[in-house]
Amino acid sequence: MRNLCGAAAVKALAMLQKDLTTSYPRSVREKLHGVVQVGRAIDKGIATANGTNGEYHYNCPMDKAVFGLLGVDHEALMDVIKKANSVGEIEAYVKPFVDKTSPAEIEQFNAHFLEAGPEPGSESHAYFLELRNQVAPDRTDVTAWPDLLDLDEKRPVPQRVAS
Repeated sequence: MRNLCGAAAVKALAMLQKDLTTSYPRSVREKLHGVVQVGRAIDKGIATANGTNGEYHYNCPMDKAVFGLLGVDHEALMDVIKKANSVGEIEAYVKPFVDKTSPAEIEQFNAHFLEAGPEPGSESHAYFLELRNQVAPDRTDVTAWPDLLDLDEKRPVPQRVAS
């Protein structure tokens, strides 16, 4: 920080910190205002604003899905993230978007989103299988992205029973 001066030093100190090179974002499953994925997207946005996102990508396809549901512009959200003094400010910015979405839409989105996996035979499916084989080769019951991300981030994932 010594090399920074004046306003630049104040801005660097004021910006929210989230280092995804040494920690994980919130789980996909963790709900913010009743919606999955939003908190994770915010965590990735904070880290991206700081250049500490590591292997994580803000506005990835999963983020785009939740932004699409809510009508949130990712660039506008990033502007809020860069200016916010607390995570609560960012979460408050998102709340009116959630309030405009019906509970039924949110429930349907959450249910579908938490079960979403890659299309069999696609490039995404090949990547999914490669990652699953690295993280937990014995967990062939894991077929959804949220479960795989939780496993990769060392969170417990219940064993699924084939139906």
